[in-house]
Amino acid sequence: MDLYEKIRGLPTQPGVYLYKNAEGEVIYVGKANNLRSRVRSYLLEAAQANAKTGSLMREAVDLEYILVANESEALALETNLIKQRRPRFNILLKDDKSYPYVKLTLADRFPKVFVTRRLLKDGAAYYGPYFPGSLAWRVVELIHRSFLIPSCKVDLSRYHPRACLQYYIHRCLGPCVEGLTTPELYRQAIRDAQLFLEGRHGELERSLTARMMEAAQAEHFEAAARLRDQLSTALQLQEKQRAATAEMDDDADVFGYHFEDGNLAVNLFHVRAGKIVDRREFFWEDLPDLLETPSAEGDESIDAVKGTGFSPYNENPREKGALAPEGNAFYPRKLSTPSFPRSSAEWVGNHESPGAGQESPFHAGAVFSALLKQLYIDQHYIPRSILISTDFDDREALAALLTQRTGHRIEIAVPQRGEKRSLVDLAGQNAKQSYIQRFRVLEPTRKAIQEALADALMLPELPRRIECFDISHIQGAETVASLVVWEDGKMNKQAYRKFKVMSVLGVDDFASMREVVHRRYRRLLDEKKPLPSLILIDGGLGQLHAASEALESLDFASAGLAQPPLASIAKREEVIYLYGNEQEPIVLDRRSPVLHLVQLIRDESHRFAVGYHRQRRAMRDRDSELLAIPGVGPQTRQRLLTHFGSLREIKQATAESLAAVVPRKTAEAIWRYFHNSQPTA
Repeated sequence: MDLYEKIRGLPTQPGVYLYKNAEGEVIYVGKANNLRSRVRSYLLEAAQANAKTGSLMREAVDLEYILVANESEALALETNLIKQRRPRFNILLKDDKSYPYVKLTLADRFPKVFVTRRLLKDGAAYYGPYFPGSLAWRVVELIHRSFLIPSCKVDLSRYHPRACLQYYIHRCLGPCVEGLTTPELYRQAIRDAQLFLEGRHGELERSLTARMMEAAQAEHFEAAARLRDQLSTALQLQEKQRAATAEMDDDADVFGYHFEDGNLAVNLFHVRAGKIVDRREFFWEDLPDLLETPSAEGDESIDAVKGTGFSPYNENPREKGALAPEGNAFYPRKLSTPSFPRSSAEWVGNHESPGAGQESPFHAGAVFSALLKQLYIDQHYIPRSILISTDFDDREALAALLTQRTGHRIEIAVPQRGEKRSLVDLAGQNAKQSYIQRFRVLEPTRKAIQEALADALMLPELPRRIECFDISHIQGAETVASLVVWEDGKMNKQAYRKFKVMSVLGVDDFASMREVVHRRYRRLLDEKKPLPSLILIDGGLGQLHAASEALESLDFASAGLAQPPLASIAKREEVIYLYGNEQEPIVLDRRSPVLHLVQLIRDESHRFAVGYHRQRRAMRDRDSELLAIPGVGPQTRQRLLTHFGSLREIKQATAESLAAVVPRKTAEAIWRYFHNSQPTA
């Protein structure tokens, strides 16, 4: 059954649909109240005129669907599938991070306290999340100092002969050694820590005061002094909390955005107890290819607005700062469960309204829908208010789902006036500044660096493309090379290439460089592809001259091309040698952005070469012929490879050389295996 027949036979129930390409990869995940109506809308000519939908339908060859009971289930399933499959036609929130939690391992005989970002169903109590992230570490340090609860890796299910340093500096009750503490005393310390983490300071204060007076009356003055210090800490933190909660009862996350020239910047403000406690930035580039027009069903239909608000479709968001919704500014709440958002949608243009001949409007609602789902679905604390600047179709359904999961009302609002609108506008203004720093300020700086590089290396034109080579091996074994490409201001990872050196035996970096450079540019000439503006070599004069010999062996003139400029950067000295002017190396200031650019490209080529070399070594080690020899196991094999560097060197070694590394009997077995004869004395 072909794709169009499958679409015509879809049911009219709610569900999630998955488009697949010829390789069976999921390339798009969507949800619908009516699967047949929604998916058939992709076949309309008007829909396929859109860049994203047209590209999707040209690549899609198969379709799967999953039926669900209602729209809430469809929202949840769609988001989970997007996170699992990472389809390239969906908006993706990559490199997502979460704020830390404080974990009490209550299931243990002697519980410990940790900072963690992973929430497991292991019987432990989790408190948080904390804003900013460093606050969790400060809270755990305070618990160590005040309540003497450890976070070490010592096995407390059994006793040990002696305590560690933490006990002697009064940071631990010493549950690891029998007799240093009692289970009752330790349970009381855990109870105090729980009251502290849950913000129940009145109860904690009463308990500490009573025990302090009791210890003083019993003339246990050291215990009374420790309880007094704990009481003082609790009182100080209670005053901080009162000051924080005086301004506002509910927490909120506030979104603002700035979109211009196909690029988007988004700011997320975490407001806790009336204070902005943290900010997070997101960036998307080249958005128009991922924008989608409103569907016939209305799942993604939108109104027209312009201005500064929120953001769009892109599969490669980048963020700066931390992530995740949280609890109180200092005393975060105990865990709730995650959820999603819903709303109508909005067509949003540039920050300045597009006129004739300008780019098409920007669909902000689609991004709100995707971003909020991916941000909040797996979170264990969600603020009661999420403030955004533009509406979207799934807003109400998502708010309902979040409310269901958290057990309290979650509002996803689009404020029009008042203090909340001022917060949204403030986030939008900061997003504009983020946009300027990211996309406007860097552009002239990049051009200035190109001009300075062209001037320093006497290049005939501004370098638009730089190709850099590096060689990697260990004692001549598994010699490989890397080619990385810097193009139009950034590393072009799709243009990276790996080379396995074929004609060089042993350690010869110069010959290896000569082979790789010759292979690379002979192929470019044969395929009539453009040459780079500059060829950069990781190495000194020897590598530079080897590369120049490879280039001179090629006939650029017959192709009507000039030989590309060639330079190398030497490690440690960090000087640049330009071919043809080697007697006068270029020495740049250590803070020079030109030097930083060259170093960045050189370091990337080194990283890429080392990674490929390690991959080759791992493959070699897995398939090592040595394991077929009786008496040679993985450890012996590793010892031989470490000493000789490669299987080839082991084959050429004498029995005496092998016996210096492994037992004599094993050495003779190895020698006989490769030479099929008895060794001579």
